[in-house]
Amino acid sequence: MVTAFWWGFRGGKDSMALLELLARRARIYKPRFSVVAVHVVMTNIPYQSDVDYLRAFALELGVPFVVYETGFDASTDSRKSPCFLCSWNRRKALFTVAKEQGCNKIALGHHMDDILETLLMNLTFQGAFGTMPPRLVMKKFDMTIIRPMCLVHEADLTELAVLRGYRPQVKNCPYEHDSHRNSMKGILRQLEAMNPEARYSLWGSMSNVQDDLLPRKSVTGDLPER
Repeated sequence: MVTAFWWGFRGGKDSMALLELLARRARIYKPRFSVVAVHVVMTNIPYQSDVDYLRAFALELGVPFVVYETGFDASTDSRKSPCFLCSWNRRKALFTVAKEQGCNKIALGHHMDDILETLLMNLTFQGAFGTMPPRLVMKKFDMTIIRPMCLVHEADLTELAVLRGYRPQVKNCPYEHDSHRNSMKGILRQLEAMNPEARYSLWGSMSNVQDDLLPRKSVTGDLPER
């Protein structure tokens, strides 16, 4: 069983497209799977979601719709940003619902732009070369996270949303401007202005790591002088 995730803060187009694609794919006999749509509501975030519209959208596709409420207190961990805490608690909620529904996979609506922006953020702020993988096996939870739209461009999803008439959700997240993702969107556009193939170069770099041309990990002498 696969559970599709509604990404409420992002306006809905990514997760709505994902749900439609999964629902249509589930009608094909092989491989056989079922889909459950989960809408996670953060009670301490004043965003507005039209739950009736989302439920009708899911039921029209023949997909059960589950609403799960949770929240978090940003003051409990000053070392983490509110965006991180919100994402972490939403992810925990997904694991809870997936287990309750007997699912073994959680499908997230991240597209290629999301993955490349995360790569750039990790390089810039974490000093790490990593991002959100298309498939991640969580052995501890007996669950697998999948990102079926990992090769889809955000621009294509925006066009699809217009063609399908997806109704956007209202964004009222008080922490939205604290995130660096919007800045990374701009940087990705700048890179593509310099090289129209930049996104494909970035994507290819993740499977073309040239270890012999990188500093040795255990030798502090390889670190550049400040």
